[in-house]
Amino acid sequence: MDLTLLGQQAQASARKLALLDTKEKNRLLGAMAQALVTATPEILAANEKDLAQAAANGISETMQDRLRLTKERIAEMAAGIKEVVDLPDPIGEVEKMWKNEDGLLIGRQKVPLGVIGIIYESRPNVTTDAASLCFKTGNAVILRGGKEAFASNQVLVEILQQALIKEGFTPHVIQFVTDTSHEVATEMMRLTEYLDVLIPRGGAGLIKRVKETATVPVIETGTGNNHVYIDKDAQLDMAAAIVDNAKTQRPSVCNAMETLLIHEAVAAEFLPVIAKKLAQHQVELHGDERACQYVPEALPATEADWSTEYLDYILAIKVVDSLEEAIAHINRYNTKHSEAIVTDNYFASQKFLQEVDAAAVYVNASTRFTDGFVFGFGAEIGISTQKLHARGPMGLEELTSTKYIIYGEGQIRS
Repeated sequence: MDLTLLGQQAQASARKLALLDTKEKNRLLGAMAQALVTATPEILAANEKDLAQAAANGISETMQDRLRLTKERIAEMAAGIKEVVDLPDPIGEVEKMWKNEDGLLIGRQKVPLGVIGIIYESRPNVTTDAASLCFKTGNAVILRGGKEAFASNQVLVEILQQALIKEGFTPHVIQFVTDTSHEVATEMMRLTEYLDVLIPRGGAGLIKRVKETATVPVIETGTGNNHVYIDKDAQLDMAAAIVDNAKTQRPSVCNAMETLLIHEAVAAEFLPVIAKKLAQHQVELHGDERACQYVPEALPATEADWSTEYLDYILAIKVVDSLEEAIAHINRYNTKHSEAIVTDNYFASQKFLQEVDAAAVYVNASTRFTDGFVFGFGAEIGISTQKLHARGPMGLEELTSTKYIIYGEGQIRS
């Protein structure tokens, strides 16, 4: 696999892409969206190969759901690209202009990052989300998906590239690394001559490896050890619906809940109810000593449970004595992704919002909403859990940099 060639092609195509106006970029994106819909049977056939391989390798059904494509999910992928088309183009926007003491007119303008590398696992929709967001922001992208979704990712990239060729534009703005070996991944992490930024999207192991290995600048997207805290002033019917949704609606994704915290004042009433509700989905419960008193079928929780991202039908439960204890537990064990409180107490909700350290903090809503598509970004590159440059769902704005443009009238510095 010649990553140097991919890098050279990406750099050259990024320069061509930067010259396109918004109307032309949107036209090409529209062609790519339509190409996905047209090629649905081809995509599903490739995905079936990946699913069959996953089953043969003993991958859990929950994790297979991350990999699975359906006609509806492909339609959603195309709709995501169309939403990106409808969003304002940030490139070229001058955020502010001012005149300094020398009479220079100085402006700050949004520009593409350049060439973006993305290393990701399992979910084929990342391929189209990343490609469309990078394209709209004038960035070339080199995609390296995991071996679990190799056939799906490869055919998706080929469809997008063929759509660009058909419209008379270079396909090298979207490129795919066909070698899934660790050695090539490591080489990509160090492709500093061609990659302007590297974005890993996947499990804790991948994120850790990229952070420790990469010499290319990294935007960290995090794992989701997320909590829902049921306050003593919560509406318990609402709380039950939120917990059920946050844990079981799609447990294999990073915005699913992994730990339930509940105030001692409502634990005796709430825990047997939610345990019965979660039993309908065969959720395995791991509780602390007090939680196990109220839910005898729960397994005793260990210290490891509080820091585990299960991505499965497993839930840790801890009973706390106060809002302060809940916040302290969250800030100790969370991955700074998504956290929620259920309460009718305004002051409790505000304390939670201000003191919990996470990219997305909810009051009376499921953590499952942390998603670029849901937030109105059309799609997302990932959920950034770091605090530099980008935080939370990363859409168009987060894939730009800035440069200063300066107008003078012959000024020289004395």
